[in-house]
Amino acid sequence: MADLFGDLIGQPQAVALLTASLQRQRLAPAYLFSGPDGVGRRLAALRFLEGILAGLAGSAPLRRRLEEGNHPDLLWVEPTYQHQGQLIPRSEAIAQGVAKRSLPQLRLEQVRAISRFLARRPLEGEHCLVVIEAVEMMAEGAANALLKTLEEPGNGLLVLLTSAPERLLSTIRSRCQQIVFGRLDPASLQAVLHRQADLQPVADGPEAAGLIALAAGSPGALLHHREQWQLLPPGLAERLLERPGQPLEALTLARELTETLDLDLQLWLLDWWQLQSWRRDLCAPDQQRIEQLRRQLQGAVQPRLAWEVALLELAPQH
Repeated sequence: MADLFGDLIGQPQAVALLTASLQRQRLAPAYLFSGPDGVGRRLAALRFLEGILAGLAGSAPLRRRLEEGNHPDLLWVEPTYQHQGQLIPRSEAIAQGVAKRSLPQLRLEQVRAISRFLARRPLEGEHCLVVIEAVEMMAEGAANALLKTLEEPGNGLLVLLTSAPERLLSTIRSRCQQIVFGRLDPASLQAVLHRQADLQPVADGPEAAGLIALAAGSPGALLHHREQWQLLPPGLAERLLERPGQPLEALTLARELTETLDLDLQLWLLDWWQLQSWRRDLCAPDQQRIEQLRRQLQGAVQPRLAWEVALLELAPQH
């Protein structure tokens, strides 16, 4: 069993709980893997399903099939974008040319597909298995439908992955066995970085230190932050951090931010800006204003208008 979770670094509590479930063959109908993005929740789900299907020793061929999404008893669900009348999974959005002007969602039709999948008989194992990524990104109708599925899962087994369990209905949380994943300690983070060279920071300058701080012990998040940083036009983040002092400069920056960055990247840049601003001047009112901007971008407010007002209000006082 040690080999089954051998590549899951820095999560001894989660490994112990999942190991006990497999050893005793006492499986819950639903699990909630909660914790920060990029600390191993997805990897743990894959290894746990491998243990369910192949037993304590695991199976290399089965591992490859699960990682490739090539198993008839597994349905892997992730948030989607609406694009040209189709639902495009978040992981395929760039390849499909989706303009990410809104946030992806888990939708009612996806939950209905889960229910149909669980209603059929498994082909190779004893259970139909479902993994739902970013389950906190459900629309209200989807959340209510998922609750009904959790109440009557049949012989299926669900694993829900979330970085924000507080955003889920309490009734959904109560129907799952929660497995908590924590941020990695410095030694574990270094172990992951040494194992995967592509997780090294983008550079050795100040921006690298900022990305490492933003990752906060998550190697997966560090990779994501590096990718996001490389998508930014040169100098744009620095101009935001310095904050334009003149109204025309603020309006110009707001236009550039919304015309050159999709909504996902705007929200990521907001995280970076908030951390850097806090480390620079520890100004609580500014942090509150940035949080307000985040809520506006996630809501129905027109992004350019939201940025314009925020930048004007946050302009340096002379």
